[in-house]
Amino acid sequence: MSDAARPAYEPVAWLDRRVRLLDQTRLPAEERYIECREVEQVAEAISSMRVRGAPAIGIAAAYGVALATRAAETGSAVAAAERAAARLAAARPTAVNLGWAVARVGSAVRAATGDAAARDAALAEATRIHEEQRAADRAIAEAGAALLPEGARLLTHCNTGPLATGGLGTALGVAIAGHRAGRVAIVWVDETRPRLQGARLTAWELGRHDVPYAVIADDAAATLMARGEVDAVVVGADRIATNGDVANKIGTYPLAIVAAHHGVPFYVAAPLSTIDPMTPDGARIPIEERAESEVLAVDGRPVAPAGARARNPAFDVTPAALVTAIVTEAGVLRAPLAASIAGAARGPVA
Repeated sequence: MSDAARPAYEPVAWLDRRVRLLDQTRLPAEERYIECREVEQVAEAISSMRVRGAPAIGIAAAYGVALATRAAETGSAVAAAERAAARLAAARPTAVNLGWAVARVGSAVRAATGDAAARDAALAEATRIHEEQRAADRAIAEAGAALLPEGARLLTHCNTGPLATGGLGTALGVAIAGHRAGRVAIVWVDETRPRLQGARLTAWELGRHDVPYAVIADDAAATLMARGEVDAVVVGADRIATNGDVANKIGTYPLAIVAAHHGVPFYVAAPLSTIDPMTPDGARIPIEERAESEVLAVDGRPVAPAGARARNPAFDVTPAALVTAIVTEAGVLRAPLAASIAGAARGPVA
């Protein structure tokens, strides 16, 4: 079935005085939308991963600030926006797009004169962030697909499709565009423990876009590479330091190590907004620690003995030396990544 014949899905949207989110914790069993009318509901949706993926989190938070300005009493739109921005920025610490997006909306609100203008400015800026992400995704998909050989067998981790960005997706956008261009034969989908975003979400999205895929256990990736069945690894990012170190979903770092060992290109697909100019290297990236229960249970069913303890870092950091290239809307950034990243801030790259 073609994309046009399938019902569209929209992970993040602004409706009149509310933010509509596709609840990703219900997928793939149920396609359920929730409507947030208060900032706290948006913050909870981000914290609980009802909306997830660094760009999508940023977009949702930007709309959340706009929501706050509309609920504010007369004369307090700016103060309401600042309170909302602080609350939303704290919802998840690792994804840099979150703080970046609410800061942009906050700046637009402070530049406005009067409550009415502030409300209009907040929504206009949030909408602009969303549209920019859609355009960035298209450019990333095109640039990334051009890197792939004919009949490529891709391996990806976590979820980086439209669900994660509100557009076409980053790494998964590369896979979708590559398949449409006849360059991608199959996508190996890491299940992505502990929350199974690969098995639940990436598989669901690839099916919606008619891209051939197979779900694999996370620890099967090395075996596939050893057998010569992986032509490229393509992942997303939640934060990129200025030296090229990449924070992404836990399990990405070992993939990069194995890919380097087997000579498999390791590509990161991410918008420029994911590069944090205030973070010089991966050691400075805050890593979110989530509840032990996510590791000790699957879908609410315990898989470990009663009383077992767990560690649950949500992200890891891949050193720049293991990254073949970073695919952005401005072009493909190659080693030395620190110099390429600095150059990208000044204009398009080759």
